[in-house]
Amino acid sequence: MVRQGSVRAALFALLFCLGFATLCPAQDTPQAGRDEPVATVAGQPIYERDLMSVAGPSLLDLRKQEYKLKSEVLNQSVRKRLIEAEAKKKGLTAEELLNQEVDSKIAEPSDDEAKGYYLGAKSGTTLSFDEIKSQVKRLLKNAEIQQAREKYADSLQDEFEVSIRLQPPVVQVSYDPARIKGSADAPVTIIEFSDFQCPFCNRIEHALNEVLAKYPGKVKLTYRDFPLSQIHPNAKIAAEASRCALDQGKYWQMHDAMFADQSKLDEAALVKTAAGLGMDNKSFESCLKSGKYEAVVQEDFQAGTEAGVNATPTFFINGEFLSGVQSEAEFEKIINTKLAAVRDGNSTRASH
Repeated sequence: MVRQGSVRAALFALLFCLGFATLCPAQDTPQAGRDEPVATVAGQPIYERDLMSVAGPSLLDLRKQEYKLKSEVLNQSVRKRLIEAEAKKKGLTAEELLNQEVDSKIAEPSDDEAKGYYLGAKSGTTLSFDEIKSQVKRLLKNAEIQQAREKYADSLQDEFEVSIRLQPPVVQVSYDPARIKGSADAPVTIIEFSDFQCPFCNRIEHALNEVLAKYPGKVKLTYRDFPLSQIHPNAKIAAEASRCALDQGKYWQMHDAMFADQSKLDEAALVKTAAGLGMDNKSFESCLKSGKYEAVVQEDFQAGTEAGVNATPTFFINGEFLSGVQSEAEFEKIINTKLAAVRDGNSTRASH
């Protein structure tokens, strides 16, 4: 099946050029948190972590963009080497191998398929479908060939040893050992920066619980507060309420109750929720009214900002950044990579 997004973009370009022919021409990034200062002024050091507190999201975005570009180029290089290795094994050139195993098996697109793509992009040209039908069909076939070639090259990884050492950007983020769900000794740590009033944070709860259930003893979740008070007026007091609940050993019960009903996050409702969970009502209410945990909630928020967090929910999985409402599969992909890295590390140490 042809990837419609990439084909459609190419088709728009083709139609634009055909309609307006005269316009168409025939080392590793340093990680946050290092101890060495990046500047000194009047004897006072400035550290990279100080830069992160101001430009964290932008710097993290640059690192992610760099990694994405490197990954794309690396994937192309790996596929090229795999094709060359398979061709050599069969006594063929790379192009002969691809023609034999891929190109010859791709059928010509039908007129209906070509017309469907043309209709989706025809606003970019005044030319009729019949005038450019052959070019559209050629474009579609080339796109399908390219996709099939990539799939074929990827299938060769089972025959040849491939070791990818390029790693995504990692940000070192600390967490509170008192707020852990799962085994404290689990080798993979998901640090979640979240907001109790955020509807997207609520939506991710089920996926997180499923992931923890699937990886018992291997993955732990720890929560850090990132209340977006400008748009969620009750987020800050809810975060403080969770710390008051922690005092009474009811952190995760309060956490779950607040996400279960985000309409009940004002002070009176929080006190009522605490009572319903069996907490000492007077002690909880006194804690909440005192502002006892206002500063530590702000410390979480500041730590998130320095790490590049600018939205909720945001996760760091053994330091790898992941943001937004994600599927279980996306979490599992990263977790499996991290677990494999742990196994490889243990094997290397054992061999020495």
